[in-house]
Amino acid sequence: MLTFSPLSSYTSLSISSSSSSSQVIVVAAEQDYQQQKPQLRSSQLVALEYADLNLSYNLNLGHGRIRQHVNPSSFSSPAQVPDWNQVFADPALPLMVDIGCGSGRFLMWLAKRTPKVRNHLGLEIRQKMVKRAELWVKDLALDNIHFLFANVSISFKQLVESYPGPLQLVSISCPDPHLKKKYHKRRVLQKPLVGTIVDNLSPGGQVFVQSDALEVALDMKNQLGEVDALSHIDALNSDILCDSEGWLLSNPMGIRTEREIHAEFEGVKIYRRLYEKKQM
Repeated sequence: MLTFSPLSSYTSLSISSSSSSSQVIVVAAEQDYQQQKPQLRSSQLVALEYADLNLSYNLNLGHGRIRQHVNPSSFSSPAQVPDWNQVFADPALPLMVDIGCGSGRFLMWLAKRTPKVRNHLGLEIRQKMVKRAELWVKDLALDNIHFLFANVSISFKQLVESYPGPLQLVSISCPDPHLKKKYHKRRVLQKPLVGTIVDNLSPGGQVFVQSDALEVALDMKNQLGEVDALSHIDALNSDILCDSEGWLLSNPMGIRTEREIHAEFEGVKIYRRLYEKKQM
């Protein structure tokens, strides 16, 4: 059994021929940007990194821009718990939940590479993004991924407690920072959510968090670091590369999220942590 489960399977997938080729092109394009005049925009780099999904971008979802930041208190109704037998081919498989999944491409990439291994649930508070993700999943004909329009602080507990299989992985990537002090209560990772994640996470299950805002990353680090049932990955596996402050040097999932690509294109550092629930 691999000691870096469950993310080890994701990491190994990053060297597959299709994704490796895309990442080589992306890296080369980023180097060109640093050395010459800009040749590609960050949105084009995102498209390159996710090229093997072959997604259609000609989707009619109505007019109006998708909001970048959302006040979660505006969405107080809990999401309806789905019939897991209807949304997943095998609802007994281990579950990954991506909180604040955005467009969903990151989760689709993972789901496409782990058929019959793991189910994937994307939770997003911007309904237009969920609708687009649902159309993409239909085009990809994936039966191990589902998206829900949900306020996580209200809906996460009932969703994961109703799921038939084990909760194996939770990821929170570049959540809305809400940097003003009076808005800190709007941040997605609050103590009640931390408690629900840890209570429902299976032994050996993992929590992956990252942000391009150091203040937010430190907040998530402090909250998860206070939980006795969790250990940071560098305390469990010395082969995992971290900097002197314990931040992971790269995304262990095998592909960067869209926000990561945009941020790193602009030279912004991503602060990443990975925690694992201790065995009983």
